[in-house]
Amino acid sequence: MPEIESFATSRGWEIATSSEVQHLCHLLFFKASRCSFGRVMEQADKERVVQKMFSSIARYYDLNNTLLSFGVHHRWKRDLVALAGLRSGDVVLDVGAGTADLAILAAEGVGQTGMVIASDLNEPMLRIGKEKLVRVSAAPTGCILANAESLPFKDHSVDVVLTGFCMRNVTHLDKAMSEIFRVLKPTGCFACLEFSTPEYKFLRKLYDFYSYQFLPFIGTYVSKDKTGVYQYLTDSIRLFPNQKAFADRIEKAGFKEVTYSNRTGGIIAIHIGKKG
Repeated sequence: MPEIESFATSRGWEIATSSEVQHLCHLLFFKASRCSFGRVMEQADKERVVQKMFSSIARYYDLNNTLLSFGVHHRWKRDLVALAGLRSGDVVLDVGAGTADLAILAAEGVGQTGMVIASDLNEPMLRIGKEKLVRVSAAPTGCILANAESLPFKDHSVDVVLTGFCMRNVTHLDKAMSEIFRVLKPTGCFACLEFSTPEYKFLRKLYDFYSYQFLPFIGTYVSKDKTGVYQYLTDSIRLFPNQKAFADRIEKAGFKEVTYSNRTGGIIAIHIGKKG
């Protein structure tokens, strides 16, 4: 496909050499209306369980996000994209894109000369994201089914990596961070939105009640889930490193100028890291 290779060359993005990964990278240069799904997966037990749970709630995911965050998740996502410093012409990779909310926001920032790729390991979630991206005309967009721990992109090929509510679900956090660092260009930026540890004691107690009582009840009721995904979500938040510890892990991966800022009293944290 010469037109795709020409576009890739103009973006400074080398096409991978192996036949399977080359095919997947070719898919990136189609708009979402022509997007197909490639497969780059290396399943582990945690991955199988987590993906089964997310598949069961995919069609209710956006609704539950709005209900359970009282709509504030839209503001968190806008804040993340703003802090990522997107520029016209950037190539942006949304890792763990889910239903592609961040990818849609990023498309507005990079314009027609840029590109946004939504990647996720969960096909039902990404199919919903694809349907949403079809309606986006701000920038070329694409979808790809891929593992955050084995990204199908050449070294130094992406300007910005975004991720929202994904990193606590990966099986090997340091491996995923290493992959993100690898695919970023030397001047690239990593921007992560994730649940974290509330700053104040009273808020932690309130959040415990919300997490262990309100969230599982409402989430399960709305989605009619029988897999226990909303209990898993609560447990995954508690097990994930706090703000400082996660910043240390980002630095360990090689990032510089790592900063974080809290949202909603530290229930949410935005981490930013620069590659160079």
